[in-house]
Amino acid sequence: MLAAHAGAGCGAALALGGWPGLALGAAIAALGIAGAWRHALLRSPSSIRGIEILGDQVRVTLASGMRLDARVAPRRYVSRWLVTLFIAAPVRRTVLITSDMLPTESFRRLRVWALWGRVVREPRSPGAFVAAEQLSA
Repeated sequence: MLAAHAGAGCGAALALGGWPGLALGAAIAALGIAGAWRHALLRSPSSIRGIEILGDQVRVTLASGMRLDARVAPRRYVSRWLVTLFIAAPVRRTVLITSDMLPTESFRRLRVWALWGRVVREPRSPGAFVAAEQLSA
């Protein structure tokens, strides 16, 4: 994000030339720094730090500690490596969650919820059943 804005600032400075070009280039670079601070680096008090799935809604935890119940737009992108959620109300945000941000099982559950709108319950594995029988014997 910073590199893109710095490149755009340099391009504007070269295209316009003189002090107006330098002023515009500096302004574009400053916008890149502000945008990175607010969105990419998650330093703003309104940055999303956590998401809890509550049926068809989510509870969003902000960096300020405030918790909001939010509605997720039906438009979602789900792949093996990432999930993109568009939070519609009360805050408008796009949240990108990659596979390395969560434990494998939690990320799988998030993908299933994003695709089908359901939280998958953990099935009992046959090994757990055998271990429980051995403990009770």
